[in-house]
Amino acid sequence: MTVQGRFLGVVRDELALASDQARQSLAGAGEGGAFYRSNMPRLLAGADTGALTTQVMTSVPIYLRKGDVVSALTFRSGATAAATPTNQWAALYSSAATPVLLAQSPDAGAAAWAATTNKTFTLAAPVAITADGWYWAALMVKAATAPTLIGISTTASAGIAAGERNLAQTSGSALVATAPATITSPTAAATVPLVIVT
Repeated sequence: MTVQGRFLGVVRDELALASDQARQSLAGAGEGGAFYRSNMPRLLAGADTGALTTQVMTSVPIYLRKGDVVSALTFRSGATAAATPTNQWAALYSSAATPVLLAQSPDAGAAAWAATTNKTFTLAAPVAITADGWYWAALMVKAATAPTLIGISTTASAGIAAGERNLAQTSGSALVATAPATITSPTAAATVPLVIVT
């Protein structure tokens, strides 16, 4: 059997596990929906993963395709709202070994973020993806109490096999209005927030 397009695996295996990720690729290609990608199927993101650490960036890998145009990142808070936020932004980083900042949303400052609420961070400028690969979607909130996020919790976030990426990681400290230029010295995080890229 000849496989067409970018998929190089066994078609039966892919169809047996038809996931949100497969449907996402179709959403903007004549299926009547808008473009989006996510780092996990929505069905897996049923847990309140705990609070973000104030002034520390959390990032998750997300697979993007050449030709995708990323305009916004959306996260969903869990049971805990942001209390007295002063800075909050999202950012997209490259697929490089040391990921480089591609775009950041404007700082949402003291804007409210209620519990169990989607929050969309629109990037300052859309990013046109020029190569397939694993990119990083990041979020930072500085607040008296940082919000919890919807996603999954796992003790296997750090890579197990050689070359595997962290499923989620934290980096930076004392962050305020500006995203770091690169992601350096990340630490694997046991909580993996759901992110929707549009």
